[in-house]
Amino acid sequence: MERPLLDDIRDRLDEFTATEKKAAHALMANYPVQGLGTVAQFAEAAGVSSPTILRFIGRLGFPGFAEFQKKLRSELESQLNSPLARSATLEDEQGGDPHVGQLLENVRETFAHLPRGELEGLIRLLADEKKTLHLIGGRFTDGLARYMAAHLRIVRSGVNHVAGQQGNWLDQLLGMGPRDVVLIFDIRRYQTEIIQFAEAAAKQGATVTLVTDSWMSPVGRIASFVLPARVAVPSPWDSSLALMAIAEVLIAGVTRENQQRAQERMQSLEILRNEIDPTTESRTTGPDV
Repeated sequence: MERPLLDDIRDRLDEFTATEKKAAHALMANYPVQGLGTVAQFAEAAGVSSPTILRFIGRLGFPGFAEFQKKLRSELESQLNSPLARSATLEDEQGGDPHVGQLLENVRETFAHLPRGELEGLIRLLADEKKTLHLIGGRFTDGLARYMAAHLRIVRSGVNHVAGQQGNWLDQLLGMGPRDVVLIFDIRRYQTEIIQFAEAAAKQGATVTLVTDSWMSPVGRIASFVLPARVAVPSPWDSSLALMAIAEVLIAGVTRENQQRAQERMQSLEILRNEIDPTTESRTTGPDV
């Protein structure tokens, strides 16, 4: 079976120039539809020039835009002709409930196709204490943003969880600029207010980063780093397991980037806890207890 172009783009993302990466993010954010219009439409969506789009598809190995679109149409046709009843018969094929197997497969596939340069670059950015971090999620992903912020606050300063009513988010946009990093969790159906928050932050100079699903949130068009996760399972609900795995890998990476700083902060936190409540010493098992 021929390898999907989307997988090739993800694996080679760190090879592209900064403007070519914008084109890649725009395509991944609306794949394959974004590439089926004109070169000018593609360029406008990515915020780059038409020659950049042509250089991007040339780097992917296509001699021209027509050949690039032929590949996208072929993949789209294959998707449309796939058996619609597969999800309904999956349980019978595997002889039992396929849910757990698919959960594990989602994690494996997520990290098999996660662009290594994107992951490492985002870890370094999140570990930079010259930057203030703002984490935000949608209806089903805000818990991931809150979870990650709670951990990062232990190992570095300047971490903010953007929470509460949407009207309160505007207050947190005040003063946001080049020294700010916004990490967004956004999966389908993508929330308009999350996208608007990301766009406003980017307009003020903040660096926007994204953890999303395979279909790519529109935030990907303006994000400097994009980490997509597999979320589909044989259920009416998408799974957050791979998203959580990404969050934990980011937390571990930030902690590892400056182990001494992280250790000192954890020790200081334990001292503070014991001063406030001496009984916690006997029952504390880790930094997040």
